[in-house]
Amino acid sequence: MRQRRAAAALTEGMDALLVTHLPDVRYLTGFTGSSAALLLAGGKATLFTDGRYTAQAKAEAVGTKVVIVPKGTLTAACEAAVAAGIKHCGFDAAQTTVATLETMRKAVPGKVRRSLFRPSGPLVAHLREVKDDAEVEIMRRAALTGCGLFDRMLGYIRSGLTEIQVAAELEHAARLAGAEAMSFETIVASGERSALPHGRATNTKLPKRGFVTLDFGVVMDGYCSDMTRTVHLGKASQEEFDVYHAVLEAQEAAVAAIAPGVALGDVDEAARSILRAVKLDEYFTHSTGHGVGLEIHEGPRVAKDQKEVLKRGMVVTVEPGVYMPGKFGVRIEDMVLVTAGGGEVLTPSVKAWTQL
Repeated sequence: MRQRRAAAALTEGMDALLVTHLPDVRYLTGFTGSSAALLLAGGKATLFTDGRYTAQAKAEAVGTKVVIVPKGTLTAACEAAVAAGIKHCGFDAAQTTVATLETMRKAVPGKVRRSLFRPSGPLVAHLREVKDDAEVEIMRRAALTGCGLFDRMLGYIRSGLTEIQVAAELEHAARLAGAEAMSFETIVASGERSALPHGRATNTKLPKRGFVTLDFGVVMDGYCSDMTRTVHLGKASQEEFDVYHAVLEAQEAAVAAIAPGVALGDVDEAARSILRAVKLDEYFTHSTGHGVGLEIHEGPRVAKDQKEVLKRGMVVTVEPGVYMPGKFGVRIEDMVLVTAGGGEVLTPSVKAWTQL
């Protein structure tokens, strides 16, 4: 079904699609190896990989023809396209480097080199934006695992630990909970470092008084989760308390705005307008969210002026933040599934003010 949809999305004049981005290959075939090229042509799909994956490819890529090649998989796929008489083969320019395109061109005779390969846009990436029921259940499990990890960390975080110790404890617990990997390098940013939107864990010690931001996710069955919570150690100032609640209100407003047919820019504005009203919008320095799935960052983008609309089955993050350099920062993030009636929060951990 996915392969047929990808083939159907080809623009007029194209009679094949060459897929080289591994998450796209996995989405279309189920193959999880590190070397692959997929050719969709004539209603058929052929997966090219090397001898390391002979058994794995045949087990995972059910319903797809598997060809094991001794040389480069990409070269073999391009040669097969020529042999099949394909006139115009699409490829995703956003995922194809100049070097890769050069390899593709060198693999085919000069007489077809100019006309064979044509950029088709991110066809598969767009298909991946809307998750089916099986994908949603995997992502729900990954998200709830993340929630359990956060709950565990509430009993672990204390002044004097280093950020790296916190990250290590979280990641160790994630593995024990069944995660195959972390979605990205765990962010633990404390004190003044909480003002860094991507403050990855360092040897900095958690302060006696100040914010601690945890941004992390786990991978299960290839799908990522993503969540952020900010807690406070010790007694907070009135400014810290007020900023936290402004971010919380902005985050909840954006979550409430999610529904099928709503423009992504409107979701961003729902969060941004709350912060603008209390003159904190200048400290909100990134977009409100992004899609999540086989990759931690994928479409759609929840950002200012985005005209694309939400569709049922999309999973996006909602993560407004306020970052005040030299002082502190606050970010709160949930994964939200777009449903027929609105949005379902997949990461229902506590977001209320938490002081440890």
